[in-house]
Parts: sequence; C-alpha cells; structure tokens
Amino acid sequence: MPRVHNVKKSLTPQISCLTSESDKLLDFLPDRLRAKLLPFQKDGIIFALQRNGRCMVADEMGLGKTIQAIAVAYFYKEEWPLLIVVPSSLRYPWTEEVEKWIPELSPEEINVIQNKADVRRISTSKVTVLGYGLLTTDAETLIDALNNQKFKVVIVDESHYMKSRNATRSKILLPVVQKARRAILLTGTPALGRPEELFMQIEALFPQKFGRWTDYAKRYCNAHIRYFGKRPQWDCRGASNLKELHQLLSDIMIRRLKTEVLTQLPPKIRQRIPFDLPSAAAKELNTSFEEWKKLMRTPNSSAMETVMGLITRMFKQTAIAKAGAVKDYIKMMLQNDSLKFLVFAHHLSMLQACTEAVIENKTRYIRIDGSVSSSERIHLVNQFQKDPNTRVAILSIQAAGQGLTFTAASHVVFAELYWDPGHIKQAEDRAHRIGQCSSVNIHYLIANGTLDTLMWGMLNRKAQVTGSTLNGKKEKIQAGEGDKEKWDFLQFAEAWTPNDSSEELRKEALFTHFEKEKQHDIRSFFLPQLKKRQLMTSCYESKNFQEENTVVSSDPTKITARDIIDHESDVEPETKRLKLATTDDHYSPSEETPSQSRQIRTPLMESFQEAKAQSTTPIFPVEGWQCSFCTYINNSVLRYCEMCENPQGSAVMQIDSLNHSQDKNKNEKDDSLKDTSEVQTILDCEKQVLAQSEPDQLAHSKEETIKIEKEDRLTPQPGNEQLKSSDTLPVYDTLMFCASRNTDRIHLYTKDGKQMSCNFIPLDIKLDLWEDLPASFQLKQNRSLILRFVREWSSLTAMKQGIIRKSGQLFCSPILALEEITKQQTKQNVTKRYITKEDVAVASMDKVRNAGGHVRLITKESRPWDPYTKNFLEDGACVPFLSPDTVQADLTGKPSTSKGYLQAVDNEGNPLCLRCQQPTCQTKQACKANAWDSRFCSLKCQEEFWIRSNNSYLRAKVFETEHGVCQLCNVNAQELFLRLRDAPKSQRKNLLDATWTSKLPLEQLNEMIRNPGEGHFWQVDHIKPVYRGGGQCSLDNLQTLCTVCHKERTARQAKERSQVRRQSLASKHGSDITRFLVKK
Repeated sequence: MPRVHNVKKSLTPQISCLTSESDKLLDFLPDRLRAKLLPFQKDGIIFALQRNGRCMVADEMGLGKTIQAIAVAYFYKEEWPLLIVVPSSLRYPWTEEVEKWIPELSPEEINVIQNKADVRRISTSKVTVLGYGLLTTDAETLIDALNNQKFKVVIVDESHYMKSRNATRSKILLPVVQKARRAILLTGTPALGRPEELFMQIEALFPQKFGRWTDYAKRYCNAHIRYFGKRPQWDCRGASNLKELHQLLSDIMIRRLKTEVLTQLPPKIRQRIPFDLPSAAAKELNTSFEEWKKLMRTPNSSAMETVMGLITRMFKQTAIAKAGAVKDYIKMMLQNDSLKFLVFAHHLSMLQACTEAVIENKTRYIRIDGSVSSSERIHLVNQFQKDPNTRVAILSIQAAGQGLTFTAASHVVFAELYWDPGHIKQAEDRAHRIGQCSSVNIHYLIANGTLDTLMWGMLNRKAQVTGSTLNGKKEKIQAGEGDKEKWDFLQFAEAWTPNDSSEELRKEALFTHFEKEKQHDIRSFFLPQLKKRQLMTSCYESKNFQEENTVVSSDPTKITARDIIDHESDVEPETKRLKLATTDDHYSPSEETPSQSRQIRTPLMESFQEAKAQSTTPIFPVEGWQCSFCTYINNSVLRYCEMCENPQGSAVMQIDSLNHSQDKNKNEKDDSLKDTSEVQTILDCEKQVLAQSEPDQLAHSKEETIKIEKEDRLTPQPGNEQLKSSDTLPVYDTLMFCASRNTDRIHLYTKDGKQMSCNFIPLDIKLDLWEDLPASFQLKQNRSLILRFVREWSSLTAMKQGIIRKSGQLFCSPILALEEITKQQTKQNVTKRYITKEDVAVASMDKVRNAGGHVRLITKESRPWDPYTKNFLEDGACVPFLSPDTVQADLTGKPSTSKGYLQAVDNEGNPLCLRCQQPTCQTKQACKANAWDSRFCSLKCQEEFWIRSNNSYLRAKVFETEHGVCQLCNVNAQELFLRLRDAPKSQRKNLLDATWTSKLPLEQLNEMIRNPGEGHFWQVDHIKPVYRGGGQCSLDNLQTLCTVCHKERTARQAKERSQVRRQSLASKHGSDITRFLVKK
C-alpha cells in the first residue's frame, strides 16, 4: 500500500528558540513587523521557510497565525500575485492586517472581491482577498478568472472549511492551492472532530503524499463497511493509528498551544453548570426521547434517516426547554455591573431568549448571527470592545465563533452545546487570546435529562481523537462542576415560549386612542403656541440647520419677506433666554442648566465670528483686497494672502489673532458685555446662515482648516516627544494622502506622488497613537501636517469620507479633494426617483439605433417558455436577441422587461454595460460564459446602477456608512429597532412609549409592535429632494433620518411645493411689474 513510507522525516522535529543565524533570515521583514513578532511566531515563520512556503500553521486560536502568514508571504513577494482565501466575514479584517504590516502596498494593489462577477481587477492586483461564500457552482466567471491568474502564493485561512471532500468550495480550491508554488494553510482546529477532515487539507499541500483517499481512510479513519438496512456503505467517521498520523503531520504542520508559549496569558477556567428542568418544560422533549429509543431498536435505512431528523428536532427542543433557565442565569450575571461577558448559542430561538433577558434588564448589548453583514460585524465588535456600557455580546456559535476578538469580556457562557469540540474551542478563544488581561471564566449550562448530557459525552470523545491527532496526547474538555446549591434557582425557572409572529396580541399590548389623547399638562399653557413650539423643539433644527441648505432656493440671496418674518417671530423667545443667560457676571459653564446649554451652543454661535468679521471688514476696490489677519493688501487675483496664507474674505484668523492677543487681566464685566453683543449679533446674521448653500459650507471648512493650521503653530501638541529640528530626519513642507477603499487607513505620499511606505488611522492620531508612522514624524513640522489632515478629515461626514475613499485619488486636502470630485460629477437634474427596467430598455435601443448592433433579453435563469428564447445567437450563447422595433412594440403592449433587462450588443458581439453602454467583457469567451454576469463593465458601474435602481441595495449602502443613526438629531434608530424586534411583544409597547417614537401616529406605533421593520424607524432621505432634481443620485445626496425627522422634513417640503405651485398659478394670470421698467 503506497501509504506513508515516502514521507520525509521532519526537518526540525522540535523548533527551538531562534539562534542568531536563524534570526538573520528575518531581516527581509519590515522593521515594524519584525519588532512585533514574538519568539514562537518567528519559529513558525522559519518552519514555513524551511519547507519552501508549503505548510500548515495550526497554532491554537489567539496565537497570531495571521501575522505569521503575512510574513511568510512577504518573503515570496517577488512571486506574487497573492491570493488570500478567508471566511466572508473576515475579508476586511484581513485587508486591514495586510495594509498595516505591508505598508509598501498601495490601496490600488489590494483587491477585495465583492461578488461573483467582480473579476476585472484580479489580473492587475498584487493581493486578492476572496471569501469562501463566493465559491459556488454558479460562479463560473470568478472560477475562470482565478484559474487564469495562476496565483503563485496562496494563503487559506480557516482551512478546515475544506474538510469535506464533496463540498463545492473544496473542489474549487483544491486545484488552485495545488498549482501554487507557495501555500500556507491556517487553522486553529485542523480537524473539528475526526481525522477524515484532515485529508483535503493535506492533499492540497502535498498531493498523494499520504496515499489515495481509500488508503488514508483505511489507515487513519478506521474505514469499514456498515449496512444501512440492506445497503452497504463505507463508514469513515472513526479514528485509528493516531500516534503515527500525529508524527507524520509534524513534518508539514506546526502547532503550539497557549499553555506552552504564552505562559503569561491568564488562565482559562471552565465550569459546568448542571441543573434540572421543570417537568412542564421538558414534557415535549421527553416524548421525543421515547420515540428515539423505539427507532434505535429497529436499525434500517429508512429508520436511520428518521433518527437523524429526530435528533435535529430534539436539539431544538432542548434549546426551547432550557431557555427559561438560561434567561434567569443571564439576569443573575447582569447583577454584577462591572461584568462584560459573551453568550454563545446555536438556535435562533435560544438567541432570542438570551436577547430578551438583556432587554428586560435594560442593558446595552450587541448581537451577531447569520443575518448580520460582514462590515456591520466589525462595527459591533468595536462597539463591544470600546464601549463600557455595552456589557453583553450575544453570539451565534457558527457566525461569530471564529475570526473575531472579544478580549474585553472576562466571562463566556454557553447557552447551548455544539456537535464538535472544534467549534466550541474556537468560540471559547474569542475572549482567551493575546491581549486578554484577566482570567476567562467559561460556563457551560447543561440541562439534565436533555440532549445536553449526551452531547457533552460526545464532545469529550471527539476531543480525545483530535487531541491525539494534533497534539500527540489525549485531551478532554475539562470542566469542574459548580456548586449545585448556587444553581438551584434554575430548576424553578418559568417555561419560555418563542416570540411567534403568528400569535395574536392582546389589546393591552397595543396603543389606543385614549392613551394617545391624554389630558394635557397645565404647564403646556405657558409654552409658546403649538406651531412655534414644534419649530423650537424639533430635532429637525438640531443639526446645524442642514435642511435649509436644500429646501431654500438655490440662490442663497433670494429669501422672501414672509420667511424672514416667520423666522424672526419664531426665535424671539429664545433671544430673551440668551440675553438672560449672558448678563450674569458670575456665569460659568458648570452652573448652566441643560436647556441653557443647548440654547447657547447653537450652530449660530459658530458662525457668529465669521458674520461679525464680514460686517466689519472694509470693502476695497477691485485692484486689491486687505487681509483680515495681517492687513496686507493683496492683488485681486490671489485667493490667499501672500504673507499669512489667509483666504480672501475670511475673518476667522482675525478673531483668532485677537483672542490670542487679548489681555488676560481684562475684567469680567467687559467680557460679559462682549458676550451679550455677540449673542445679539447672532440674531442679525441668522438669516444668512439659513441661506447658506453647500459650497459655502465647504468654504467655511477651508477657513477652519487655516485656523487649525495656525493653532498648530501657536500651541504645542500633546503626546510623544516632538523634535523641532533634526539633521538626519527629513522635513516635509507638503504631503499627499490616499484613503484606502477597504479600511480606515490613510496612506502617505510625498508631494511628488512617491509612496512613503507608511499609513495610519486618523482615530489613532486623535488618541495620540503615532506608532504606525516612522520616526520622521516626531518632527513638529511633519507632525503638524498630519494633525491638520486629521482635523480636516474629521470635519467631513462619513458619507463624504466614503466618496473620497472610492475615488482612490491622491490629494493634499480632503476638503479640496471632495470639491474636485463633486465638480467632476455630471450635474444631473432628475425628478424621477429610480431607474426602471423600461429606462434601461430605452437606453439600449437608442444605443443600437445610433451605433448598430442588436439588443438581447438577459435573465438570471433561462426560462424555456419565454417567447424570445426561440431565437439564439449563432455562437450558441443562451440569450435571445431582438430587433429594436420588436422591443418597442412589446413595450407598448406588456413590459417583457419584467423578466430581465434588455441589453445592447454591438456589431462585434460585445454586450454593453447597462449603466454606461460601454463593452463589458474583455474577451468573447468571457461574454459567452454567463450573460447575467456581463451586465456591467466594472464594479463602479454596478454599484451606481443598483444605488439608482434598487431601494434595498441603496438602504444597505447607506447603512454601511451611517449605521442607522439619524443625521439630524443623532438618534440611533437602528439600535431601537433591534431592541424592539428582539423584545417580547408584550413589552414592546412600554419600549416605544419611553422613546422618541411616541410622537408617531397610533396606527404606525401599533404596526411597529405587531411587525417591526427597519423602515418603521429610519429612512434614507434625499438631501436635495427628488422634486427639485435630486432623483437617481449617488450616495453623497443621501442621508439617514429617523422617522420623526423624516416626517417633519417631508411636511416642510410638501408645504414648499404647494407654495411653488400657487406662485406658478398666480404668475400665469398676472405679470411682473418690473417689466414696465425695462427699457426697450
């Protein structure tokens, strides 16, 4: 048998500490990366290099396998392109690590594949990051692109995803890894439960090295024939000759345990919490157990299939039966206010019960299950790690059990068990890993008399097999039993019932008209009139009067007299309060009331200095202008002062300089009088602020930028020691920046566009963390350039930052870059909200009429009964072609485009992009592969098309940036939606009544209770309204609004539209008096 005699002996049976000679092998690494490596990680890199870059790194979870793989891949960078295959949820964390440790890579050289048709950048990128989820049978275009690229270096993270020989992803990945010259497989659990799960990973690294599958199975999997009824079948789920297998694996696999290499890491303490269930809760489960015992007495093929289905049902019944006790246990842990912990479960019903326990305790939490997107998972992890008020993370064992870091937690609770020890250990080590400062207590809640007791024994048996195979010694999940007296209360827990949507709600759980029309508070009679009070308290005005930038006329100088009168009358009560607040000589910010604080610190206060300076700056002739900062008279052509670089017309620097030159001993009375005059001036310039347009805001941001720069010169910055000058370190007068598309990192370039091989995260600079930047940024002048950029960048909204990131361009100032991008965009004035299939059909027909060719109907799945599928192209492509006349006649009858899209095809047979009408395929063979995948020429066109045509896609993209937070009142509407969705129906009414949603109509509130959805809580709103030409727009014209703000804004826009209609009607029947004054 050609099994294992050809296996070489281990080159290094046991990796010891690095010698000085071995240490020299790591000189090729970047300095920061080499300095960050721990000794055992250096051993792992040497191990891989000694095997020519083909090995498996199987270190226990939390030991830093990612950084080891990046270092090995960097050694072979001359052989790149590099392919990194990871779970879909880890694409962006991996991209972040690559950018961090290999800063010489520019953002354009890293490609994260977004979908099965996103293949255009594979051939030009140095690094390609691919998710397992895209490796499916219908991904023909993607599979062909991967095979054609012929990757020489491949990293496969969580390689146990290849455990099944029959899985599609294993069959696709196997030849890709085998053809690569270097292949590094990473996994903390190479075998989750059985030796058979190792074969595909070994075969990918060294084909036939362990023999064929049948040889391997007979030798190490105890393969034998087993009869299922009368049908014989090979059973390879066993284990045999594990010591031999472990010894042979040591040549191609390196594995270290935390107990061996991280002795300073706090311990992991496991504890079993056994408890008895109430008889009522276990009644249904006991019935299933009896049925299972009967089936086991009659083993045949049909009975075995029934048994597997019954076990799955018992698994879910166990979850429901113990859910009440789990809720009580979580509530008990929440009594400790300083505790942060994780709760792992498998079934949605158990996740729901755990979430209800946290909501009933009024504790902030996060929840990650299969429905949470990859980008949102990263956001939730950061929230748990950094927010002290987020105390609980409710996690799915499969969705969040790997690749995520939750070191902020000190306790882990397993509400349910799983089928193999690999998933259990992966979940445990989300908290027990590098960076953990305290011991990790792990609690397993085991319900006696349920499937839990059987699964616990099964987990320990599988742990012995995997321990012998991977670690060379038998292991088990060691967990001592807790004090039974402490957990006696669990057996008295109330039975829990799932929150079934079909359950009828009682009347008490819904709002009634009587509750919505409660008796008014007597204090309301002393408030202003209803209309004025709504305008004053509306959260619509709490965000720097943003709506006025879009609702008012495009010409900021056109303000009707009626608008001015209404506005002045509305702010009159606030004026009196402002005067009272500023006349007290002994006023201090610490003594102000919350209401006074909100009134004084309005956005108008920020614009006061600018308006005041503009009113006092003298107007000079056209030949020159006087700088408001240094009084130098500049040429009229110059936009910035020649002396101090202050922008023309800016008074911010003047006020700033005056503030710095003020006498510190000035009496308080003068300051008070000055403050009062400032507040009065606010009201005078308020109308100007209301009429500001977006370009004005950008201009204001420029002035703030100059102010920031001057402040940097005047005030020393905190943090690391700064050097004023150095003979060895370079000094930069200008820097260029490039924002990464896939991470938060900013890459640095010289003013000539030369890459500096370093990058940073703006938030780190805010926190005074400069370790990502080289020593030259200890110089004060260099550091001031970074600080100025960070302040400008932070002044932009997340949506505008995203626009700059997607552009991929180099820039000096993000504000100027945004202006440039905005100018390059075609100014369209569309009053139609979305692009329809009919619009695409018309555009395709126009293209064919003008340039020739034909149109075809493309659908996701071919339908043989379609009337047009009778006609096929001569080359055999399974897509129909039509003449423009036929399409036009059909469109006038019934819209055939509801079945797909009409796509134009040029005279050479190339399909044209649905968005820009340019050829979509580089080769004719690619065009034939899949017509549905050839809809767009690039990922950019695809995104722009879906944003303009698909409401769900549009909401998802806006949510990625703003996370469901209202951009006017800063309410986290998404968080409220999740709390309401996860809360029991009987408690939803109280939740809504205590929040901002109580202002909504009765019917809408009751619908939230019955069937809550995201659309009930927040909307995606057009900043420039659709009726004013803001339809079919890009993301920069979109924002998140809570339902209340959206309702108010819609009402104002409706009022404005009605006024415009009335004015247009009046103009038809009358004439403008100014016509009589025009000279003929």
